[in-house]
Amino acid sequence: MKVGFFIGCNTAFNRPDLELAVRYAFPRLGVELDDLIGQSCCPTSGTMPSIDLVGWCALGARNYAIAEERGLDMITVCSTCFGSLVRTRYYMLTNRGIQKQVNRILQEIGREYKGISRVRHATPYLYKEIGLEKIKEAVKYRLDGLTVALQPGCLTLWPSQLQADKENDPFHPQILREMCEALGASVPGYSRLLDCCGMGAMRSTDMERSFYLAERKITSIRTEINPHLIVTGCSSCLIQLDTTQEFLQKRRRIYYEIPVLHYMQLLAFCLGADPEAVTSMSRIRPDRVLLDLLLRYQ
Repeated sequence: MKVGFFIGCNTAFNRPDLELAVRYAFPRLGVELDDLIGQSCCPTSGTMPSIDLVGWCALGARNYAIAEERGLDMITVCSTCFGSLVRTRYYMLTNRGIQKQVNRILQEIGREYKGISRVRHATPYLYKEIGLEKIKEAVKYRLDGLTVALQPGCLTLWPSQLQADKENDPFHPQILREMCEALGASVPGYSRLLDCCGMGAMRSTDMERSFYLAERKITSIRTEINPHLIVTGCSSCLIQLDTTQEFLQKRRRIYYEIPVLHYMQLLAFCLGADPEAVTSMSRIRPDRVLLDLLLRYQ
């Protein structure tokens, strides 16, 4: 089994520890990663489409064309990349005029968009293609006794009709929960599960409001669950919830901290990765939680 790894800017530049986790976990589950040499920014749907829809689609189509030349689907751990690439594919497949304009642009660099490859999010990809039982068999360390709070991420849920591995009901998401439970964790619900973390364009244009949304979500998690970890499937949610807690602590708006990990980091740890290597960029260190788990296996 082979898939193209669409890394994305957030992961490559801001969270290379997450990239390392993907590169550790996927081969150990029998999935070979192709680096899609020549890939570029997705680019994010929060910027370019408002001024140049065809140009935005052309940049996304160029990434698809690289995957198509290799006969591969793409996977990504960044929901922003995922959402952007899902949408560009939809525009091109439902609007022949846009697809023709895009291919005229790509022709200048000797490429063509055919609409064959798909983009798939890493966590639901593993859920569908590898399955919970094989993941359970592969793990070296289990998370029994650990409570985690989920942050699914908006763009992994909506628009669900465009996604290759969609939830049966995006208002009651199950995939990330079942993937964490497969590692042994307890995953209770909480009232603001579906709330946005406040990342994306809002953090760039109104940081105070962005941090307010993160504070409201983190407070709900703390008061209703008080988990050992927050686990997300999105690199943007990871960065937002990991970094805003320091901001909120300095302003005395919260008096606690909860480590935040991407599911792929947690999976890599359970498969045997060095916890320091796959969480090296975490602002809120998960060391105590992960080392306590390792001690059980000494």
